Amino acid sequence: MEFTTVLFYIFALLLVVSGLKVITSRNPVSSALFLVLAFFNAAAIWMLLEAEFLAILLVLVYVGAVMVLFLFVVMMLDINVERIREGFWRNLPLALVVGGIMVAEMFFILWGRIWGVSAQKPLAAGYSNTRELGRVLYTDYAYAFEIAAVILLVAIIAAISLTLRKRKDTRHQDPAEQVRARREDRVKLVSMPAEVDK
Repeated sequence: MEFTTVLFYIFALLLVVSGLKVITSRNPVSSALFLVLAFFNAAAIWMLLEAEFLAILLVLVYVGAVMVLFLFVVMMLDINVERIREGFWRNLPLALVVGGIMVAEMFFILWGRIWGVSAQKPLAAGYSNTRELGRVLYTDYAYAFEIAAVILLVAIIAAISLTLRKRKDTRHQDPAEQVRARREDRVKLVSMPAEVDK
């Protein structure tokens, strides 16, 4: 067995365990941190598949931005975990059906890889997965890419509008008002006659 295969099994096992901890942990912050661990393991698997750009993108975008925002929201809101768990048994049959479909898809993919398709072809000398990803993304999936960008823009605006609150007890400075200030408005010179002690 090759060393890369051993690494794949280690990262895959850690990914499955951290994914299970995401959905079974009682604390939402712990679930979010296990999700960060799952993202790191998925990035390591992509590095083994020579998809370095996707691995770095997963770490930078999901771990660096999305999970920080998610942790901020989880810590800011007071989430009632018991109320969320009320509909667990009602939604369990649908979840089992969806999970069974996903397991069947993975089984058929692995079946085709093991018994149908031979080993991975060697890549050309000047091959760049970043260039290939960009070519496919901006030609075949250009409209889907633009729709995803609009959805992300709406999500950013929604996140800002949810967290922006104006409170009366806070003091803030208005830079435009400071720039418009004049000396006459700030300092008043008063002419007073001198007093002489007699």
